[in-house]
Amino acid sequence: MQPAAHDRGDGSARPAPHASPARRPPIVSAGIILLVMAVVLVVIPRPDSVGPEGWRLLAIFVGTTLALLLRPLPEGAAVLVALTVVIATKTLPPGQALSGYSNSTVWLVLCAFFIARCLIQTGLARRIALNIVRLIGQSSLGLGYALAFSDALLAFIIPSTTARSAGVLLPIARSMAEVYRSQPGPTSGLLGAFLLLTLYQSDIIVTASFLTGQASNPLGAELAGKMAGVPVDFARWLWAALLPGLVSLFLVPWVVFRLARPGIVRTPAAAALARQEIAAMGPRSSAENITLAVFVGVCGLWMTSRFHSLDTTTAALLGVAALLVSGIFTWRDALEERAAWDVFIWYGGVFAMAGGLNDLGVTTAFAGWVSQWFSGWQWFGALLLISIVYFYAHYGFASITAHMVSMFPPFLAVLLALGTPPGVAVFLLLFLTNLDAGLTHYGTLPAPIIFGAGYVSQNLWWKIGFLVSLMNLTIWLGVGMVWWKLIGLW
Repeated sequence: MQPAAHDRGDGSARPAPHASPARRPPIVSAGIILLVMAVVLVVIPRPDSVGPEGWRLLAIFVGTTLALLLRPLPEGAAVLVALTVVIATKTLPPGQALSGYSNSTVWLVLCAFFIARCLIQTGLARRIALNIVRLIGQSSLGLGYALAFSDALLAFIIPSTTARSAGVLLPIARSMAEVYRSQPGPTSGLLGAFLLLTLYQSDIIVTASFLTGQASNPLGAELAGKMAGVPVDFARWLWAALLPGLVSLFLVPWVVFRLARPGIVRTPAAAALARQEIAAMGPRSSAENITLAVFVGVCGLWMTSRFHSLDTTTAALLGVAALLVSGIFTWRDALEERAAWDVFIWYGGVFAMAGGLNDLGVTTAFAGWVSQWFSGWQWFGALLLISIVYFYAHYGFASITAHMVSMFPPFLAVLLALGTPPGVAVFLLLFLTNLDAGLTHYGTLPAPIIFGAGYVSQNLWWKIGFLVSLMNLTIWLGVGMVWWKLIGLW
């Protein structure tokens, strides 16, 4: 199979050079960040309810968010610099500024990355995807569903959307297209364009449907508990997303099939190729069997957390411990899992700063100011309008993480101030933060990788992204609201 992305050795993938979007020089990005921070500190008047430390933390937090968006430094490095400034300026005491690294959810994400590495490097993740293609890949639409279902199954334990969609599934999708001589360029419409559009749009649904769908989802879950008092664990997230997620996941391949109909409809050779690839892999190795047992065991503990005393982090730690003891996962592997440690650094730092903004009254002040504009509105009408604004604001973001960090806390505070039931406010914003990444070819990290394969024009990508977004908003604001009423969220 011809890969579409280069392995970084960290369980994820990076785009080929031609797929990387143009980036500003670091000095320009740094200048923009410092200018915006200065505007917050000097130009925008500080509310009386917010002290100097809170306003200073807001300026640093805004600068951090811009750094995550403009990337003058890697995410972890940018957050570490921001924490240093927070401590050096005595905005927060060192213990509070570094408190995010003792948070159990930060360790949950780290453990999930470790387990995901074993799934990928043992070949188990690829074997799972190929078996699904073998079973339902007799048609182009069936191949689309095979990619979607494979992504959903892997998302139970792989918190990197890049590792799942670009690292595991994209090479499979490209190989299936190439079997039918569908290459980038004039023949892309035969099969490849449909498969890659389906892969990406389905991945967006998957990221929204699982706590482990992508790395910043647990951050949103922690903020939800802190700000709204709504407990969000693996089982509750999956339960809240279940019906709208299933509806979206079943409709997306069909809708993309209608909007970008492939020239080839029947694909028996794809299923045959999957069988050949599985045969070439041979029977499952002992490493695969142990990893599979850990995968099933950890997911089982996560889904049944209400019935035993083990929380999700403890279950993940048990899984990593089992893999370490078995020798399948070594400490060298852990040290080489660069993506995991990068997430650990930025996640813990961002969580501490976001918590500090809440504690110092900044988010409350913002919510009070915005709420004035909705005076006299019923919460449901305000929820619809705010959801649309929140969703389409992602045209300005190249990262789900940046969107989550900058917009989730203040918009959640606004919805709560307007009287929105906390469960609805929390879960809707969590889901929309992921769903909106389907709008553009830069909406999240896998987007430029998949787009960079060359099968889909930018015009077609944006057209499909916008039309699918209308469908998703209808489902999650329609079916979702009915489902959340039935399960008691409002």
